[in-house]
Amino acid sequence: MERLCGPKLPFWEANQTFHTDSPDLPECFQLSVLSWLPCVYLWLACPPYLFYLQRNNMGYIMMSVLNRVKTVFALVLWIVCWTDLFGTFNELHQGHTQPPIYFVTPLVVGITMLLATFLIQFERLRGVQSSGILFIFWFLSVLCAIVPFRSKILQAKNEIPDKLRFITFYLYFTLVVSQLILCCFNEKPPLFSNVDTDPNPCPQSTAGFLSTMTFWWFTSMAIKGYKNPLEAKDLWSLNKRDSSEEVVPKLLREWDLEQIKAHRYSSWGENSPEEVEVLLSKTKTHKKPSFLRSLIKAFGPYFLIGSAFKLLQDLITFVNPQLLSLLILFTKQKEAPTWWGYALAFLMFFTAFLQTLILHQHFQYCFVTGMRLRTSIIGAIYRKKHARTYPYALLNLFLFFNLMSVDAQRFMDLTTFLNMLWSAPLQIILALYFLWQNLGPSVLAGVAVMILLIPLNAAIAVRTRAYQVEQMQYKDTRIKLMNEILNGIKVLKLYAWENSFKDKVLEIRQKELNVLRKTAYLGALSTMAWTSAPFLVALMTFAVYVTVDKNNILDAEKAFVSLSLFNILRFPLNMLPQVISSVVQASVSLKRIQDFLSHEELDPESVDRNNTATVTVVNGKFTWAKQDPPALINLMVPQRSLLAVVGHVGCGKSSLVSALLGEMEKLEGHISIRGSVAYVPQQAWIQNATLRDNILFGKAYNEQKYRSCLEACALTPDLEVLPGGDLTEIGEKGINLSGGQRQRVSLARALYNEADVYLLDDPLSAVDSHVAKHIFDHVIGPEGALQGKTRILVTHGISFLPQVDNIMVMVEGRVSEMGSYQELLQQNGAFAEFLRNYSLEDIIEDEATGTTTCYYSREIQNLLSEVRSTADFLFHLVIICTHLSKVFWEYVKAVGPLLTLCICFLYGCQNAAAIGANIWLSQWTNDAAQNMTQENVSMRVGVYAALGITQGILVMVSSFTLAMGNIGAARKLHYALLDNKFHTPQSFFDTTPIGRVINRFSKDIYVIDEALPSTVLMFLGTFFSSLSTMIVIVASTPIFAVVIAPLTFIYVFVQRFYVATSRQLKRLESVTRSPIYSHFSETITGSSVIRAYGRHDAFVLMSDMKVDENQKSYYPGIVANRWLGVRIEFIGNCIVLFAALFAVIGKDNLNPGLVGLSVSYALLVTMSLNWMVRMTSDLESNIVAVERVKEYSETKIEAPWEVEDKKPSPDWPSQGKVEFLDYSVRYREGLDLVLKNLTLSVVGGEKIGIVGRTGAGKSSMTLCLFRLLEAAGGEITIDGVKISEIGLHDLRSKLTIIPQEPVLFSGSLRMNLDPFDKYNDGEVWKALELSHLNKFVSNQPAKLELECSEGGENLSVGQRQLVCLARALLRKTRILILDEATAAIDLETDDLIQSTIRTQFEDCTVFTIAHRLNTIMDYTRVLVLDKGQVAEFDTPSKLLSKRGIFYGMAKDAGLAQ
Repeated sequence: MERLCGPKLPFWEANQTFHTDSPDLPECFQLSVLSWLPCVYLWLACPPYLFYLQRNNMGYIMMSVLNRVKTVFALVLWIVCWTDLFGTFNELHQGHTQPPIYFVTPLVVGITMLLATFLIQFERLRGVQSSGILFIFWFLSVLCAIVPFRSKILQAKNEIPDKLRFITFYLYFTLVVSQLILCCFNEKPPLFSNVDTDPNPCPQSTAGFLSTMTFWWFTSMAIKGYKNPLEAKDLWSLNKRDSSEEVVPKLLREWDLEQIKAHRYSSWGENSPEEVEVLLSKTKTHKKPSFLRSLIKAFGPYFLIGSAFKLLQDLITFVNPQLLSLLILFTKQKEAPTWWGYALAFLMFFTAFLQTLILHQHFQYCFVTGMRLRTSIIGAIYRKKHARTYPYALLNLFLFFNLMSVDAQRFMDLTTFLNMLWSAPLQIILALYFLWQNLGPSVLAGVAVMILLIPLNAAIAVRTRAYQVEQMQYKDTRIKLMNEILNGIKVLKLYAWENSFKDKVLEIRQKELNVLRKTAYLGALSTMAWTSAPFLVALMTFAVYVTVDKNNILDAEKAFVSLSLFNILRFPLNMLPQVISSVVQASVSLKRIQDFLSHEELDPESVDRNNTATVTVVNGKFTWAKQDPPALINLMVPQRSLLAVVGHVGCGKSSLVSALLGEMEKLEGHISIRGSVAYVPQQAWIQNATLRDNILFGKAYNEQKYRSCLEACALTPDLEVLPGGDLTEIGEKGINLSGGQRQRVSLARALYNEADVYLLDDPLSAVDSHVAKHIFDHVIGPEGALQGKTRILVTHGISFLPQVDNIMVMVEGRVSEMGSYQELLQQNGAFAEFLRNYSLEDIIEDEATGTTTCYYSREIQNLLSEVRSTADFLFHLVIICTHLSKVFWEYVKAVGPLLTLCICFLYGCQNAAAIGANIWLSQWTNDAAQNMTQENVSMRVGVYAALGITQGILVMVSSFTLAMGNIGAARKLHYALLDNKFHTPQSFFDTTPIGRVINRFSKDIYVIDEALPSTVLMFLGTFFSSLSTMIVIVASTPIFAVVIAPLTFIYVFVQRFYVATSRQLKRLESVTRSPIYSHFSETITGSSVIRAYGRHDAFVLMSDMKVDENQKSYYPGIVANRWLGVRIEFIGNCIVLFAALFAVIGKDNLNPGLVGLSVSYALLVTMSLNWMVRMTSDLESNIVAVERVKEYSETKIEAPWEVEDKKPSPDWPSQGKVEFLDYSVRYREGLDLVLKNLTLSVVGGEKIGIVGRTGAGKSSMTLCLFRLLEAAGGEITIDGVKISEIGLHDLRSKLTIIPQEPVLFSGSLRMNLDPFDKYNDGEVWKALELSHLNKFVSNQPAKLELECSEGGENLSVGQRQLVCLARALLRKTRILILDEATAAIDLETDDLIQSTIRTQFEDCTVFTIAHRLNTIMDYTRVLVLDKGQVAEFDTPSKLLSKRGIFYGMAKDAGLAQ
């Protein structure tokens, strides 16, 4: 340096810089280091940046005023620098020799300014709107010019020695500051960029450098989400570079290259036979294309930018502990100049802030990579599924869902932590290196503790996982049982069996809670391990350090720097095992995706489309799978003819159609089809779209043609029934259409498509015979709409065969005969036999149609209930903010207010213990200053250990108490919900979708059991640790209290914005996720149709749009977290700054220990603050579950089950006399009366038949006896007791009903007959014998313990009806109500039931609701109801002679003349 600056200008003077209150840097240092630093940076950054700009051209920006000003300023700067240079030459000329530095620096800086000018223009031509590289350059230039700026002013106080340089410098400084300010503004978007065309572009693409670094561009969305709930239209468009259209082709290109490479590698050994023998062993290793390599090539470079940020961040992390040690040193030296302290405080703030910015950039890159991975993997899987692949390899629908949802998601989750694989070891090595420097080998003791804790944590994790699996099983059992109970709640009420089933649910629930409790024990242990780890490590290290060597003194610097390093160590050590397990999971996913994408595809050229012949197959040999026997086909279909293909089930008719479509593998032969193809599959494939869209299938709408298609396919009458005509939205899989309607829509689609060749795979089997005839005449047949086309019709319908041109008969995958109808009949071969077999079936088939509707309506009900529960959820989200505190109070009440206080107290104590331990440590370190180190080492270590261990125990106790409180709350909330639901009146279940009630028992209870406790635990932890930080800092520097209020205000302000917006975004993300999967499942089933019509690309596009739509709400969600992170961490960094500043200000009254304590606490706070916001957000989302459960625990309940003072006598009713007095009833408030003023009296032992048309009130009358419907007027008495006054169970247990639909519950047969175990086995067998079931049951190995499946599915309907009869025989009450089964039962069972009732219930009062009059013709009296009133009531013979309503019904049934 001396050569450059000369002997007069020294490079460094310690007295002038450090040891003075007014520091200044020597002129040589200013001219060299400070001037060159920005230049070196720009020259180093330039080559890679220019390379990047060369590759990424974003368009061309017009020259703007801003750009001109920047360019002019840069040129002026160059002129200013060279003015300096010429000034120096001038001095040389005049004989004043200046040192070389005066020549070098202006030259270097001047050339750099020219480079900057060039960059400004080059960026404009490449479409860069805001330059990060130049911003950093100008920022560094300003930073480096501040010192000379101050020195020159100090010099000028005396006199200005060098006027030229003085002026040029101030010109330079002004221009550099101006350039920095100008750099903050953005250029206009490039010409022709998509920003202009997009209605709602993402502001990120036009955001400046500063805005990008701090995520300022997201603020507008945060404000919008805070003011009103966000909707889909508020979301920004996806950035072009993240959209499917860019991302998926990128991956597919790389994957194709991989496959080509693998293919080449595999085929290199196939040269000559001799070589093959030698190389056989080598070629056996079939090289697979690597999907991982494709991913790395496609997305690796972008991800590496994120990794570079991570590396920077890891290195900067270790700067702050070093600065902390300097700060503590500074407080020890009482004579040190104050500016040191301020400089350190600001440096700490600056490094922390830089670390924040860099970390969040790293996360942004990782998350965006993850997002792109998911998009591209889903796109690749979808495209692969729609390529013609071997069908056998791709049958499993569940596998696709897993590939798309689980496996793609795993990659997305992994990318965020993937860098930890190298970053964690790096952080650990660096931390250990600095610790070793600080404390020497004693560090190993601490490391040993850390390593020992790893297996403990691993063991806890393994056990927890096992418990989770067990708990899931209990949960599934409970939900299944609840589902059955809710579906059969009416039967439970009629039999008064609620208590038995309630106990069963509670028994399962108890097991579930026991497992939860065990999990809580483990959770408390692991929380203790996680919180105490840093302390135990510190304790071991410090204890070993002071005891190993008498000269080792633990001072504040060593102690607190080590503590902050241990805190840094804690994160990578805990993350590593998680990351490794994620990597293992992702590698499994990778293999599955790779295998799936590597499946062979069928040759798309197997069908020749350019031939002259219409449809020909010459020596075709086709197979579905290599191991299956091939189908052999020769076929030639003349143009415009109709060929019918017939044969037995499974003879290969549909395979023929598939072969013509190219869906089977062609082993040999030649297929040609001329022109376009339309295909109607055997099972109609309907999209979830409007009926019209299903028919048009991407073709343009032509009114006249469309109407004639509907007419021909007999769809016009159906449109009148559908609510929205042809614009009715068809549900998934065509759920709101009957089978026949779906088939006709599928046919109409083919007809509208106007192809040359029609392949019709048995389209007539699903429709009624008269419709089939209509369709054949109007569409397929010789007179139909398709008469000029080539048609191949697979059919079972015999009646149409005489009208077709040719018939082809298939037997076992071969063509056995072919010819016209007459020719084949004369040959008397396979065809004639086929006719004989099928002509009988044709007649039988006609009767069996028309039973599909009830199933669909039930499905629609389920669909609607799902839709309703979603609406339900949205409705709650809007309300939630208004009464959060109320809901929290409900939860506190469930936990127990005293216990809640106790939990908070324990958390307070645990933090107090932690603070105590650290204050003790700071006292201990002050011993070093007073040279009292040796005498009380053991006391210091002992108390420190005691405080730390107390903290550990308190942590465990508090987490455990909290878990117990949560489990108690879960038990109470579930019990209240269950109890209320058993007491809820039947009308509630008639009007509420069961799905919604089940949702409360499954989803919401799960949240209360598992999600809520962990959120509360984290929230309390972060809240108390943030609080203790504030307390420590205020205690050591009380002035800090002034700053707390403004910082808290900003914190709460940011937090409210974030919580509101992020919740909306999460909701939108989950709403847009399901369409991806539903579209996928829909198109999987229809892939052959989609390919036949050549609509493959359109569907790929639709899938991409759905994925993009989902990512549109996912992306702002990621950015919201970054936005929050930067702001909250900024607050944390301010806390560090103020803690350090106030420590410097009050250093005279503070000892080094306290400074170390308060600053090391401040360094920790950022993490807590960040987590606290996330936890608040989760807590608000999860607490909704409490409210929803509470809402359903407080619905209106029915009358009490038992009324103590009105209990009837045990033998009531002894006679069975029933009286209705002026009795009226309605189903619900506000509805019409169903029974109006009924008055009748039935003597004990009478047999009463109740008849009437549908809706006359027959069933309502029986429900009234059980008080499932409560009276609207009048009363019913049984043996003189008013039934409205006694308890429901007292009433219902004394009546017996055999209901219309037999309901069984899963469990043993014995439980289904006698859930309360009231009767002994002998009585049960007797009942079974009387109900004719004893033979069936005694043949079963399990006898009475025979397991009934859900709903009794493993018994026939007749057997179920007999089980209900056996129940009635067991109860044997004086009054029996028989609601006769309609269609479900065969006549034989019916006779059995009737005869049993006549003999066994001889002396009982029997009410029978009759659908078949012959069963009640011998009853005592018959009650005829009409419109809810008694129309006739007398003996059957008298009623017949009256010739009234009853006579008319008997006549219709053929029982009267």
